[in-house]
Amino acid sequence: MIIDATNLLLGRMASFIAKKALLGEKVDVINCEKAIISGSKAFVLSKFKARQARGNTFKGPFYPRKPNMFVRRTIRGMLPHKREKGKNAFEKIKCYIGTPDDLKSKKAETIKNANIKKLPSLKYMEVGKLCELLGAKW
Repeated sequence: MIIDATNLLLGRMASFIAKKALLGEKVDVINCEKAIISGSKAFVLSKFKARQARGNTFKGPFYPRKPNMFVRRTIRGMLPHKREKGKNAFEKIKCYIGTPDDLKSKKAETIKNANIKKLPSLKYMEVGKLCELLGAKW
């Protein structure tokens, strides 16, 4: 299953992908940098900067800055990643920035329940923009 993350709400998309992976499907997510996080720019940025500053530099928790790893970490939060079934499901998930050459010929799906049209307000931020503000170099 190939999912195009363009204009999809990150949390809803992540829970859908986690369910599919737990059922045993292999899931590829393309265009991760175009996924959407709801909320004002200042709120979203402060939330993730605080999360990034938490903990110890050597022990973690470690939060990724690249958009594909950021989305993958969000999906991991929806899985029981410390159990065997969660580990197996997490291995079946691949996230990409843009569309890789081997997946361009295949048809990508979208998730109707996770579309940006479900958002009641116009305040949102793209994952790619957030990662750039957090210090990503991709």
